[in-house]
Amino acid sequence: TGMKLPTEAQWEYACRAGVRKPRYGELDQIAWSNENSNSTTHPVAQKAPNALGFYDMIGNVDEWCQDWYEGDYYKSCADGVVDPTGPAQSELGARVLRGGGWFNLADDCRASSRYFSAPGDQNLDFGCRFARTAD
Repeated sequence: TGMKLPTEAQWEYACRAGVRKPRYGELDQIAWSNENSNSTTHPVAQKAPNALGFYDMIGNVDEWCQDWYEGDYYKSCADGVVDPTGPAQSELGARVLRGGGWFNLADDCRASSRYFSAPGDQNLDFGCRFARTAD
């Protein structure tokens, strides 16, 4: 189908949409957090999209990424790595989650929010967003 989970780098690029700040807008305008969610997920597109037209990149649910989790992986990518694909494995056996969800504190709902969990773990604020390979 050409669909897959995005790498962590692809997710962050899509989330930031050219913005170098923690968020691409005011939190209440773009995201659901523990302060405004009424402790539940919400239908997509109830908040404003980012500049690329993506909704709910921050808040609502933590989003699974393809990468295995390694706490300091990006320190090794500082010099010219264009599209890192993450480490080959995780000592914790965990994959990366990004963005923050409705359960998170408002300060934790930002483009750089980074979490981890074992594949198959389920949580009410975990979700996924698929990427399509270029045609």
